[in-house]
Amino acid sequence: MRASFRLGRIVGVPVGVNWSVLVIFALIWWGLSANLFPQSYPDRSVVAYLLAGLTAAVVFFLGLLAHEVSHAVVAKRNGLGVQGITLWLFGGVAELRGEARSPGAELRISGIGPLVSLIIGVFFGAIATLLALAGVQGLLLGVMAWLGGINLLLAVFNILPAAPLDGGRLLRAAVWKATGDRTRATVVAARAGWILGLALIGFGLWRFLTGAGVGGLWLALIGWFLIGAATMEERQARVGDALRGIRVADVMTPQPQTASGELTVADFVDNYLFAYRHTALPLTEDDRPVGLVTLDRVRGVPSDERGSTTLAAVACRADDLVLASPDEPLTDLLPRLSDCADGRALVVTEGRLVGIVSPSDISRAVQRSSMRDQLTTGR
Repeated sequence: MRASFRLGRIVGVPVGVNWSVLVIFALIWWGLSANLFPQSYPDRSVVAYLLAGLTAAVVFFLGLLAHEVSHAVVAKRNGLGVQGITLWLFGGVAELRGEARSPGAELRISGIGPLVSLIIGVFFGAIATLLALAGVQGLLLGVMAWLGGINLLLAVFNILPAAPLDGGRLLRAAVWKATGDRTRATVVAARAGWILGLALIGFGLWRFLTGAGVGGLWLALIGWFLIGAATMEERQARVGDALRGIRVADVMTPQPQTASGELTVADFVDNYLFAYRHTALPLTEDDRPVGLVTLDRVRGVPSDERGSTTLAAVACRADDLVLASPDEPLTDLLPRLSDCADGRALVVTEGRLVGIVSPSDISRAVQRSSMRDQLTTGR
């Protein structure tokens, strides 16, 4: 999930927000300000309801951010890199580089998020209880009670044993510990995600048909997302298992042809398009990668603008490039290939371009691995 804009860094990790957060933020704010708070605490001013709803929504998303930051901090302590944290429609995601090296590390990285949400929920719940005992009855009590309840609900939902939820990671850690097979553990967690997703879709549609309205459709949408994410995790696990032990240098195309970002699209079409057999062209300055152009990006430039449009203007930006080292395990690179929409990685040594990895390189590596396994087993 790509960030639409950056908020800055927390504990050294870039934090971004996807535009879809605005949708759920607006829905939460509207639901609290226009429905829950006016029904529970009538006869307040509209401004008071709006401020209470805004405060609750902002603190809720700060809690989501704390949940993801905790994942990032524990991941770094367990030897994993963290590319960034992105808040989006379904909450947040900490983008880790590589995978946990042991079931124990998986347990620690996955379990800390729900624990933080639980602590936040208990904290606000305790404040709400103290306010109620003190006789406080008003929007302040409503905000505290809602924040306590929603964070406890978030913690409980996240520990459901189904990928891609944190509970799915915990299930994977347990199966991995019991069997010693990480791929098998991932498949088990992904299948559990499928089951939970189907259950949520069925329950959500039933709720919608029986009058729950948007709430039922929202549950069904979450279920659909879980199925898609679980399917992707299982596919990545099987591909990762096939590629285990293979380095980036083993599959990359070495010394790819490059071009300058100052080259116009028209010049590229006239001089490079038919002479260059690949579909992606790295842009470099002093042998250092500064961008990446694909045929799809070039194709999107209108013909009458190609003479005035440079490759740099349509390239995958330098900040979005996926960089890898030749000795890096290919399985560590795979999760990062979606960081730039072009799905390629540039291989660098001391900052200088030495190769490129494309989806076709990955496919060939998987095919060779499958053929090797078949020849080894005599099938």
